[in-house]
Amino acid sequence: MNYNELVKSHSDELIEKLVKYVLTKDPVEILFDFLKEDQWAIISMHQYEEDIQVSVRLHLNNFYDLYLGYYDDEDEFFEIIQPLTETEKEMLPPKLKVIMKKVLDDEKGVRLSGHFLAK
Repeated sequence: MNYNELVKSHSDELIEKLVKYVLTKDPVEILFDFLKEDQWAIISMHQYEEDIQVSVRLHLNNFYDLYLGYYDDEDEFFEIIQPLTETEKEMLPPKLKVIMKKVLDDEKGVRLSGHFLAK
């Protein structure tokens, strides 16, 4: 299965794996980033053996997307971005969504215990 198929057909599994990773990490970083007029809060995990990054990003207007970045065999970088459905948004713990919104509003990342987000 290639990465496009993974994101398109198994995004819920990627999100579930990312949330589990975030909730067990201590500390977890929820970062702020921007590019031109777009800005977002982001949670990420890196799978170094496969050289990929999986992230969920919260943009303005409560828009969430799933991001997968990877290098191919020629070391060329690719990004796959897919909007989250309402069902996928519900997979995110309520406290995580609140903190991501605060990071986006304050334009400043935070570090905290993943266990805090699970309560």
